[in-house]
Amino acid sequence: MGELFATYNILGAFGLTILLTVSSAVGSLVIGTVVAIMRVSPVRFLNRVGAFYVNVVRNTPLTLIIVFCNIGFIVNLGMSFTDNIARNNIIWAIIGLSFYHAAFVCEALRSGVNTVPAGQAEAARSIGLTFGQSLTEVLLPQAFRGAITPLGNTLIALTKNTTVATAIGVAEISGLMKEMMEFRPDVIVVIFLIVALGFVILTLPIGLVTTHLSSKLAVKR
Repeated sequence: MGELFATYNILGAFGLTILLTVSSAVGSLVIGTVVAIMRVSPVRFLNRVGAFYVNVVRNTPLTLIIVFCNIGFIVNLGMSFTDNIARNNIIWAIIGLSFYHAAFVCEALRSGVNTVPAGQAEAARSIGLTFGQSLTEVLLPQAFRGAITPLGNTLIALTKNTTVATAIGVAEISGLMKEMMEFRPDVIVVIFLIVALGFVILTLPIGLVTTHLSSKLAVKR
């Protein structure tokens, strides 16, 4: 095992996986919140646009989205953020992961909004709050608290889905695992166990923290 760590940059590959996870988590949270607002908006056009986005993205394989980001934007449209190909692929992988998981964040938040009693929204309107004020001061704070568990599950799924980024040449841990298995078939089981243990270390704390927060911050009825 020590020889594998000495020969291959396993920690660096896991570091890139963490970078993809954290960056995409922030991006998907921002995009998903905006789409969730559109989904609960009284404006029918915005509601339909949000629903269209969620339905299309959730039913599109993530691999296709990631590959499209590379072939469609970089190769065909020449939309590059930097001259460094590897960095470009990382950036577009983050964008693809963010837009894909934003659909799940949106539905998690929308389910959280649905847990808020209708009377609270009506009370907010009765005291003169606009839809935006009701959303930011009454609905969304409680929606985030009610959606902690599904948001945590989405983050765990995002962590595991970063492996799809290898499809466009991002050298995260799954790409390195394939390389190690190709050149060191004599220790395939050890390689698999290292990668599996690494993902357990990454995802288990998320599950534990999510469980703790969901019970601690649950909205009391």
